[in-house]
Amino acid sequence: MKKGYFGDFGGCFVPELLMPPLMELEQAMKGILPSAAFQTELNDLLKNYAGRETPITFCPALSRELGFDLWLKREDLLHTGAHKINNTLGQALLARYMGKKILIAETGAGQHGVATAAAAARLGLSCVVYMGAEDVERQSANVRRMRLLGAEVRPIESGSRTLKDAINAALRAWISMQADTHYCFGTAAGPYPFPDLVREFQSVIGREARVQMLERTGRLPDHVVAAVGGGSNAIGMFAPFVQDEGVRLIGVEAGGSGEPGCLNSAAINRGRPGVLHGEYTMLLQTDDGQIMPSGSISAGLDYPGVGPEHAWLNAVGRVKYEVVCDSEALAAFQKLCRAEGILPALESSHALAYVLEHRESFTPGSTVLVNLSGRGDKDMDIIEKALPL
Repeated sequence: MKKGYFGDFGGCFVPELLMPPLMELEQAMKGILPSAAFQTELNDLLKNYAGRETPITFCPALSRELGFDLWLKREDLLHTGAHKINNTLGQALLARYMGKKILIAETGAGQHGVATAAAAARLGLSCVVYMGAEDVERQSANVRRMRLLGAEVRPIESGSRTLKDAINAALRAWISMQADTHYCFGTAAGPYPFPDLVREFQSVIGREARVQMLERTGRLPDHVVAAVGGGSNAIGMFAPFVQDEGVRLIGVEAGGSGEPGCLNSAAINRGRPGVLHGEYTMLLQTDDGQIMPSGSISAGLDYPGVGPEHAWLNAVGRVKYEVVCDSEALAAFQKLCRAEGILPALESSHALAYVLEHRESFTPGSTVLVNLSGRGDKDMDIIEKALPL
């Protein structure tokens, strides 16, 4: 593949003023990231600060009910509550090696914002987080956490007031701040080299899971399932399994309310190719190319695009991408809480919901591994409004 592309998807479609920091970042990836000093420090942070490795958990009650073995990769047990810390520690450390003093970031569900704020505090960097005003309201607990960690949170009132608009604001800010600032991009999307960089830091999920499944079960899982918004947790889980032809990979997009004509975030299943946030990928857009608003009960999946590697994996047929609506995700959330005593994030609940709702598509006696990308504490305000407790 040509540099920065996955098949036809990817690239670097940005204003000329953003090319210098992106080229600087590419050089840091080549020169700093592979170095022994960097890798030693990063591995220490992941183990002794973030809490890696995370376990895989067998679900006995759900497995009996489903007729196959259900396992969870427990990224919810990481410091700050989600997989996002894998990426933010990596990027923050890289920024410090590059001599940067400030991290800026976008966030939707708030988990990337919290993880960036924590990484910045740990490594002595300042932090500014851009967040859609609607997400500030529905993820208020994470906003408070970011501020406690020393970050400045800037609500964005433009557009749909969600993740898309936060990314727009962060990219604009980076143009004027690039000399001493690194943009800590939160998902496996955006202009090259961000999709490659985020996959590099998140692939620890799949590498660990691969070894753990072999140790615990004696074989690789038959199916690996992960939720897909921008796609960082999923690409981190999938990447180490892509070459294993016997492992079926399933990405699960958010389908919104499920009502006819509802807003949705399923860019792969319901979108078309186009350019957004510096990349050519699958997007929700009108006939004349205007980006459509997305909508999901899960703020982390509320995005009108998807990372370019996911668009390519779908195009070549290596990953099957499915859609789950809000009500199914809520039901899966409640099911895991009561059957196994685990509170998943609403993002992860979409992945679990596909398994529960489509159990007939999984062979009896097979092994299914779901990436539990985060915990549900952040979603309690939403849950309390949506479910009788």
